[in-house]
Amino acid sequence: MSAFTAIGLGEILWDVLPNGKMLGGAPANFAYHISSLGGTGFPVSRIGDDALGHEALAILKEHAVSTEYISIDPSHPTGTVDATIDATGVATYVFPNDVAWDFLTADDATRSLTASAYAICFGTLAQRSDISRATIHELLAAAPNALKIYDINLRQEFFTPERIRASLAQADVLKINDDELRLVTEMFSLPTEEQAGLEALVQSYDLKLGVLTRGDKGSLIISPDSSSDLPGQPTTIVDTIGAGDSFTAALVLAYLFGKNLDEINLYATEVAAFVCGQAGAMPTMPHSLKIA
Repeated sequence: MSAFTAIGLGEILWDVLPNGKMLGGAPANFAYHISSLGGTGFPVSRIGDDALGHEALAILKEHAVSTEYISIDPSHPTGTVDATIDATGVATYVFPNDVAWDFLTADDATRSLTASAYAICFGTLAQRSDISRATIHELLAAAPNALKIYDINLRQEFFTPERIRASLAQADVLKINDDELRLVTEMFSLPTEEQAGLEALVQSYDLKLGVLTRGDKGSLIISPDSSSDLPGQPTTIVDTIGAGDSFTAALVLAYLFGKNLDEINLYATEVAAFVCGQAGAMPTMPHSLKIA
């Protein structure tokens, strides 16, 4: 395994699809893809002491993902989300409240892990509760040397301008899709043109990278002194669940390996295109896509 350890910090949940359920949650997906691509990924999350929680642990272990930093909540159920897939393969979600990942806590072992990690990926959804939001920011503050990736993941009503600003202030990298960028630039009165809006966020929050994903229209990566704008890779879409998380994992590993922006962008796009062509968030990754 690579010496590059990366944490997916936040929710673990079950995507309940029309044809069954699949384990997911952006941080868990990110940790899986870090490991599947040659790094070492750790999900830091919380599940219920119930059948879905125990099944989640079993599946992660089957995928060789560590469950050491997933705590068990005796009082709240494992998270689920009702996911629907439209005719183009794009998923939409409805999230129940008061589930285990809303009560995320950190112990000394988790603090030690975050202090030594090379990268930590976090989002907005898991910050919908005061308890989890405080834990996430505590752990981010305890890891001053880690690359912090804010995969914004705006869902339903679970975000506010204040939460987004506080998360951007903690971040080194912002990953955002085109719909989210339009919302954020309007919210913060920034330029509405994509590149100008992303550049404004990079400059305003002193980010190392701003990353815009646009589905089959490709992706744009901006640093303070360079940029990369590449088209999407051709693929036959089965579903898009987990594709963005695989993109983030590939981007992080390529960045840690010192690749240039075009190399980072191309690699992340190729990985995401492969995942779009598979069912579910955690498909088996071909050896040809592993970075290490």
